[in-house]
Amino acid sequence: MQKKIYVVGMFDSESAASVQKAVEAVPGVSKVVANADKAQVLVDHEGADENAINAAISSCGVDVVG
Repeated sequence: MQKKIYVVGMFDSESAASVQKAVEAVPGVSKVVANADKAQVLVDHEGADENAINAAISSCGVDVVG
């Protein structure tokens, strides 16, 4: 299943890379693409806890908006 998550506070490729790395560590996540220009994170997952995905994003200082 793919989920598109909109975020605020991911302004450059460095912050996008941090978000991508954090979300990849969540069990059940198979692929992550964080795009600072579009302010979104695309997550492919099977059975991953969506709260854990959001927490991983937030741990990087980025706010999840939807």
